[in-house]
Amino acid sequence: MHVIFRESRGLEDSETPRDLGQDPADLVVLSFSDSDLGAFAEGWRRGKATLPSLRLANLATLKHPLSVDTYVERTLEHAKAILIRLIGGEQYWYYGLQEARALARRRGIALAVLPADGRIDEKLDAASTLPVEALRRLTTLCDAGGAVAAEEALNQLAEAAGLARAPVAGITTMPEHGWYDPEAGVIEALPETDRPRVVIVFYRSYLTAADLSPVDTLIAIFRRRGFEAHGLFAASLKAPDSAAWIAEELARIKPAAIVNATAFSARPADGGPSPLDAPGAPVFQVALSTAERKAWAEAERGLPPSDLAMHVVLPEVDGRIFAGAVSFKAPGARDPDLQYSRHAHRADMELAEAVADRICGWHRLATTAPAARKLALVLSTYPGREHQLAHAVGL
Repeated sequence: MHVIFRESRGLEDSETPRDLGQDPADLVVLSFSDSDLGAFAEGWRRGKATLPSLRLANLATLKHPLSVDTYVERTLEHAKAILIRLIGGEQYWYYGLQEARALARRRGIALAVLPADGRIDEKLDAASTLPVEALRRLTTLCDAGGAVAAEEALNQLAEAAGLARAPVAGITTMPEHGWYDPEAGVIEALPETDRPRVVIVFYRSYLTAADLSPVDTLIAIFRRRGFEAHGLFAASLKAPDSAAWIAEELARIKPAAIVNATAFSARPADGGPSPLDAPGAPVFQVALSTAERKAWAEAERGLPPSDLAMHVVLPEVDGRIFAGAVSFKAPGARDPDLQYSRHAHRADMELAEAVADRICGWHRLATTAPAARKLALVLSTYPGREHQLAHAVGL
């Protein structure tokens, strides 16, 4: 099949066929989630010496039927095992799934089609060629996330295809919440310190996907500025067990400031407080943008509408102080072994330093005696407002 592929793009990637240019490999993993693909990339690198060859691709690049046909012919046709992870069911990649299913049955390929929303999907089970027990084991590993679990999933996929497998070193499970240190990874408890603490709150999914550039950068900046800084991760701030643990831990350590990189509001449905409110420390909201930096710089509004809603508008319900964006999505270098270029969060050092400047300024104000503080009033230019505000503050 000879196809001329265009470089231009329409409103959606599905409007333009694409050739990913991937050569055949023994194993193929497809997902809409960059987090999934990042974890599998790290897992394969861990077991590179014993694992079969692997290809990774984001399903968002395979929306056009012609893209699917080309990928099936060039890459999937020669695979021994394929893992597809879908959010929302078969309708979100219907044509591709039908083609992959037909190929697997025609060529005897081990095919695992797994849900990515935590629910059993019998239609996806039926599309697979592996037994249900194997599908459930793979789903558990994918849901756990992280490089170790991904390596084990690749080994199980290889075994299902009749290929050799090797033992995996490490724990395949990860807690739903906990403390994080860039050098030690997940830690059980924070070290004792006399320095003021700053806590960076982020989603567990960033940890399992090894997508921690903005978190590690913020921790390094605050440590350089004299703070004891660590990460706190959770799958959700609204999960009852995680919320209770977070509130208890934050109240215990009494941080000077909390930097929150999770989105939405963290208030429970009953209208109670967010677990981040427990220590009474200021909570600064930062945005981990899903856009690329160039798009942010060129847009009149800066962040795209989805980022504004998730990282600015909804967090204000909790009374958070928006400190700014600290990272953007960016493509990495194409991995020659995996023939895959991962989109991941990349910290923007200039913006991260600016966020730290703001938070350090708040901390200086908080630790300055009230009598030594200087009050500044910012007045609007509307007629009469100056007199109203001056009267309100007693001037």
